[in-house]
Amino acid sequence: MRAKIKVFLLFLAFMIIATSCAAPSKKPSPNTKQQVSLPKIPTKISRGANKEPILKIYIAQTGKIETMPLEQYVMGTVAGEIKNDWPIEALKAQAILARSYVLNFVDTRKSKYDDADISTDFEEAQAWNPANINSNIKRAVNETRGLVAVYDGKYIDAWFHSYAAGRTALAKEGLNYKKPEPPYIESVKSNDSKDAPANIRHWTYTFTKQEVLNALNKMGVNINDFSTVKIGTKGISGRTIYLNFDKIPVNAPDFRIAIGSEKMKSTMLDNVSFDGNNLTIKGRGFGHGVGMSQWGAYQMAKDGAKANDIIMHYFKNLNIVKLWK
Repeated sequence: MRAKIKVFLLFLAFMIIATSCAAPSKKPSPNTKQQVSLPKIPTKISRGANKEPILKIYIAQTGKIETMPLEQYVMGTVAGEIKNDWPIEALKAQAILARSYVLNFVDTRKSKYDDADISTDFEEAQAWNPANINSNIKRAVNETRGLVAVYDGKYIDAWFHSYAAGRTALAKEGLNYKKPEPPYIESVKSNDSKDAPANIRHWTYTFTKQEVLNALNKMGVNINDFSTVKIGTKGISGRTIYLNFDKIPVNAPDFRIAIGSEKMKSTMLDNVSFDGNNLTIKGRGFGHGVGMSQWGAYQMAKDGAKANDIIMHYFKNLNIVKLWK
């Protein structure tokens, strides 16, 4: 009996020592409620029912400023940026990003249209097409009402694009982003759907030499003539960061905007060739490549992913929080 008691006491002592030496518990992940810091809604925005922000929006299509609830504006942007018959979880992911985008815009920027918080001018903000709002769009916006993506208590730059061609880009790589790389942006694999149009999966466009020179002039690049064009530096995703005109490097994302982003659809370039008169560019994908790929979101939703899963795949260490009911 004494032997058994001695063994038991030794076992008990061992357990106490083991417990005291155990590794400390892990810190809560960035997505746990304990660490979430809610962003403030910009004070210049008035508030409506259930604290929903009310926006003053310059309607580019009419040239007038209208006042509308933020959720109504978001419906129009989701309808303008993504197809209304897509899987509901892809639409919901787009709605969360659209809502985050407008609040970040109002918080950090000023519309070029006087007295407006934001506009429907897609060159300034997001595309907007209320004519495409249907029951799917309404459901996606209503079911994500008030939800925004934040990092460290601030609205994120909620970037998205059409088709990543297999991998997303860092902000500096895809957008020539001037500030430090956002901590929530990373280059990730993107399983972009094969249902995407063939002309964005692979594309070719030929520009005249004069069109190229006009684009360079628009950028403020001091090139009056060139005889060769080659792909220069590439980024982590495989996108071209610089095109070399003779030996002069020109930022590829900026060149894409200057020459026409609907023509040079991305900087995921496979080949460039210049014959002395025309520059032919072959590439894959559509858009700057940063953040969420819409055709990737489409495929993830078809495979059963939820809106939060989609956003967390394309961004890292975010919180998705509810700001109004």
